[in-house]
Amino acid sequence: MAQTDNTKHNAQHRTTLKAAHGKKHGRRHGTPHTTTLRRTLRREAPSTVGLLVDAQDFAAMRRYGTFPFDDHTVYLQQVEALLKALTAQGVHTTVALFDPEDYEEFCTESGLDADTGASRSRFTAEIAAAGATVTYTGQGIDDLIPVLVSRAVRQATWEYATLLLADLGTCADCGQDIGRAAFDRASHLLMRLLEMAGPGTHHLVCSVPTDNDQLLAVLHTHRDSTGPARLDSAEGAEFATVLAVAVALESRGGVVLRTSAPDSPDRVHGWRLAHGGLAPLTAGEVFNAYCTDADTGEPVSPESGVEYCAGFDIGAEPPETHH
Repeated sequence: MAQTDNTKHNAQHRTTLKAAHGKKHGRRHGTPHTTTLRRTLRREAPSTVGLLVDAQDFAAMRRYGTFPFDDHTVYLQQVEALLKALTAQGVHTTVALFDPEDYEEFCTESGLDADTGASRSRFTAEIAAAGATVTYTGQGIDDLIPVLVSRAVRQATWEYATLLLADLGTCADCGQDIGRAAFDRASHLLMRLLEMAGPGTHHLVCSVPTDNDQLLAVLHTHRDSTGPARLDSAEGAEFATVLAVAVALESRGGVVLRTSAPDSPDRVHGWRLAHGGLAPLTAGEVFNAYCTDADTGEPVSPESGVEYCAGFDIGAEPPETHH
């Protein structure tokens, strides 16, 4: 009986000491208050998920023993479940394109072991800071992937076009930065085009061939009956950069504008790049360009309810010539 009392007494002492120790260091282990604070902090800490969008990229990651998946479909299902769970917790989540080749290069340059979850996490943080991301808003994974791929292509196009402009150097006669001058010119052309397009929802496409690739930029804008066109600043900069490449290189680029407005058919206009400006195409040229398959050259049936119109004169002054 005495031994039992001593045991109980020692247990009470241990409990008292633990409580005193926790109080001394300001800790209240497991209290509802700290749990709530931790959950609040978790909701305010953003998350980024790196996504392997296709089977080829997924297969490349399977060579790492610490990569836990062996089926791409199951992997995508698990990623979607994770995204939904984070959203349900109120966590702001973005999705980044995870490229295995870029990951391997990143690990080599950083001296990291590629076959660890910590390295994959660090790479995901890096691409989230500088790469293409999409904010997760509850959409299904099949709807998310095309948007993410499109965003990545847009960023790669913009980066490549920016490098092309930067490599042009300065004008030998006046010392002006050729790339900067071309960008300013392209921005002016874009603003004039949107101004002359009038009200409606506008979809613009700029296509510019280069030695190594075909650059393509897309811009969506809307303009009410009063006020200027509303456009995303990032999309506008990307579009102007690609257009600037055509201006600077005097390449065979082209611009197509499709305008939608209530109670009227869609209208399609077109221009070709000529001497640093936009030269209007005829209605027949617009029809031929829009109704021809770019890869095969075969005719494509025209859309019903669409008018193919000549490009209009945007009234931009001729550019200065630099050599």
